[in-house]
Amino acid sequence: MTHRQVLEALSGLLLVLFVAMISATIVSVALPQIIGALNGSQSQYTWVVTASLLASTASTPIWGKLADLFNKKLLLQIAIVIFMVSSLACGFATNTGQLIAFRAVQGLGMGALQILTQVVIAAMISPKERGRYNGYLGAVMAVATVGGPLIGGLIADTSWLGWRWCFFIAVPFTIAAFTLLAKTLHLPTTRRDDVSIDYWGALLIAVGVSVLLIWVTFVGNEFDWLSWQTAAMVGAGVLLLAVATVVETKVREPVVPLHVIRRRTPALAILASLAVGMAMFGGSVFLGQYFQIGRGYGPTAAGLLTMPMMIGVLFSSTISGRLVSKTGKTKPYILIGLVVLLAGFGGLGTIDHETSLVLVGAFMLLVGIGVGMSMQNLVLVIQNTVPLREIGAASGAVTFFRSLGGTVGVSVLGAILANQVASDIAAGLAKAGVPVGGDGAAAGGSLNIAALPEPIKVIVRAAYGDATGHIFLVSAGIAVVGLVAAAFLQPARLRDSLDLPEQAPKQEDAPTRA
Repeated sequence: MTHRQVLEALSGLLLVLFVAMISATIVSVALPQIIGALNGSQSQYTWVVTASLLASTASTPIWGKLADLFNKKLLLQIAIVIFMVSSLACGFATNTGQLIAFRAVQGLGMGALQILTQVVIAAMISPKERGRYNGYLGAVMAVATVGGPLIGGLIADTSWLGWRWCFFIAVPFTIAAFTLLAKTLHLPTTRRDDVSIDYWGALLIAVGVSVLLIWVTFVGNEFDWLSWQTAAMVGAGVLLLAVATVVETKVREPVVPLHVIRRRTPALAILASLAVGMAMFGGSVFLGQYFQIGRGYGPTAAGLLTMPMMIGVLFSSTISGRLVSKTGKTKPYILIGLVVLLAGFGGLGTIDHETSLVLVGAFMLLVGIGVGMSMQNLVLVIQNTVPLREIGAASGAVTFFRSLGGTVGVSVLGAILANQVASDIAAGLAKAGVPVGGDGAAAGGSLNIAALPEPIKVIVRAAYGDATGHIFLVSAGIAVVGLVAAAFLQPARLRDSLDLPEQAPKQEDAPTRA
């Protein structure tokens, strides 16, 4: 494809990526209102997010592998249709159970669009030049990830629209993206006769992770940490993942290519991606809740208050992408980004319901800068170590683990937040002389804050505001792990060619020089 053709196709790819990413974040600020309107609980709040992330995570490696086997353009169009239909279904949901189910289907489309966009770009542009284009890619993901809450807030606050349009709004974008890509995207059709897709591996991974996340959601509330339920669920989850690992070593076309991820550079990049995934999803999900429930702002104001994070990701991803293309190096920018990310999480770990909004904004800016400098560069590190025929599987692997980090992060942080909030509300009600078994139980179980009496509403808001800082302290600890992993990445220059030289795949993670 010529440069002009690349730019034309890229416009459609960026549009479809924007739609996929924004669907994960546009509901984050409106979610307290959505769950309140559907009479849902804090656990259901978390699972509306987790369901889509989990489905996206489990399906990402399959889509990546299919991209290595079949026509990439056709797969992308199929994913767009799945996403559009499920978005409509979410908008028509009448209870939280339906919403969670439809969000899981939507997650299938989200995972496909995110990974297929990166695979198609990798098939058009060499790794060194890709750094410049990845700057645009990262900027779009940044605007969607953190700008989504602003759009969602405006929609939720507009009386003639309402929260259901947070889902309906994706439909015109998907139609436009489908039409644009049909006209501009021209890739050679690649079809192999020896097709082998690892459905068992994908199923075992998805079920194993789901069991562990369900355990995280209910442990401490429905049953004790030391109980037969804990032993059964943790044991089953670990066993399923162990069997999945064995399956991945036996099948011909594994969804998670162990021969790629056990190399030093991909393994370290994947570990660092887990921290970035937690930052990207956890930050946008729980900061929106903090501003609305903990600080009492409306959806639009809450969306505006998340702007510092969006600005940080937007500028840092664009600038670092251009610098990567200019220098051919990624490790310095990843390290700096993760240090800044750690500083931002550490700062957010100190906030409560009375912290200065200027200070909160400064910490969010640091988190945004950290995510922008590290997220796409970690994908680029792995893509640089594999031949073109494995680009889809390798990209799917790193995206899988980054999404897994986000899924586990949202689930674990949500469970910590729910337990902390319940404890703080009980203490606040006891101090105020309100029986915990009465209105207090309702306060802890429902997010319909507007329906609570004013004295209880104040206690609930303070509990959410104070508990949010605790979950970001946990995120800071995870960021340390990511920083250590990135520090051991092997320095390497990005290659100019689309594919590796013939001898390169035989070397163990050998850096490719331009």
